Amino acid sequence: MSQALTASDLTALAGLADRMADAAALVAMRYFHAPSVEIETKADTSPVTVADREAEAAMRTMLRTECPEHGIFGEEHGQDRTDAEFVWVLDPIDGTKSFVIGKPLFGTLIALTQNGKPVLGVIDCPALGERWIGIDGLSTTLNKKAVSTRFCSMMSDVWLASTSPDMFADEDKPKFEKLRAGVQHTVWGGDCHSYGLMAAGTLDMVIEADMKPYDYMALVPVVNGAGGKITDWDGKPLDFESDGRILAAGDARLHEVAQKLLAG
Repeated sequence: MSQALTASDLTALAGLADRMADAAALVAMRYFHAPSVEIETKADTSPVTVADREAEAAMRTMLRTECPEHGIFGEEHGQDRTDAEFVWVLDPIDGTKSFVIGKPLFGTLIALTQNGKPVLGVIDCPALGERWIGIDGLSTTLNKKAVSTRFCSMMSDVWLASTSPDMFADEDKPKFEKLRAGVQHTVWGGDCHSYGLMAAGTLDMVIEADMKPYDYMALVPVVNGAGGKITDWDGKPLDFESDGRILAAGDARLHEVAQKLLAG
């Protein structure tokens, strides 16, 4: 039987996530700008460093101590008890390419899911000193102050962000280009930081593809708690089975417009 989480329960778990982000930040910042960080290439051709692995290991150690009955779905150290009711989803350094070249837009993503639904999310950008925390049913905060998305009623006024045009392949590319053609400006290369900016009301929309659960689970409570909407391209809620195509908008009405454009 599922355990009903109160706002107090979630706030306590958010405190744990906050401390986990602190631990990951200590590791990341120790290696950030270090001249000799070894870079490896994973099977999917994405880069990984010792900072990624050590940061995730630090968070997993805390979880094994404080929530041993919970599962873990991590990018670098795999899956453990993912059939549990509560599963933590960890991306120790989202934006490793930025991290490697000394660009400060990388971040740590921490999510807690209950029966597959994200109920808690953290976006932490330690090099910028910016941390967003989203809790299901509560307002998203940036550095402990409530934030909200901004009103934007016209696609022609939209500032759109995406990490890279290379993530849109095959049939996704013309759909993306159709959406992009109707907005005011497109900004590249933000990784998870773009979703934080949208939650804080300085960006209107983010669209991406080829994402994994550790890339998007933490974003859901942050975006929703700030008044935005985030789904897959078909408008379905994001979960572990999602296809990795992400559409997020600060103004929920624009989300519907964008979704129709993507559907043709």
